[in-house]
Amino acid sequence: MDRRTLFRFAVANPASAVYLSAVGASVAVTAGVVLLSDDPGFIGVWPVFLTAPTSLLGVMPLAATETELPTAVYGAGIAVAALVQSLVIGTCFELLRGRGPKSGGARRMRTQ
Repeated sequence: MDRRTLFRFAVANPASAVYLSAVGASVAVTAGVVLLSDDPGFIGVWPVFLTAPTSLLGVMPLAATETELPTAVYGAGIAVAALVQSLVIGTCFELLRGRGPKSGGARRMRTQ
């Protein structure tokens, strides 16, 4: 799979774009509430919920050892989990459209 196909599956399709927009909005709202509120409560769980189960794979071993995460590591983990899940969502979207990684895209469909 080349870079262009990987980008198309992970970012440049409607399903992945909507998913990444939802995750980005939840991160922006979380950051705003944490910065502007005295008691943010449980607002930080929404990015984790939106990127679950991938984000939970990184959190579970740390939770077992009761390790506290710096904010940068938390943010990087959310970003990586969102991109991994966006790739899976985009691949499923393209497969449902009949343009999976092995089909050759729209060019092959037009020539048959």
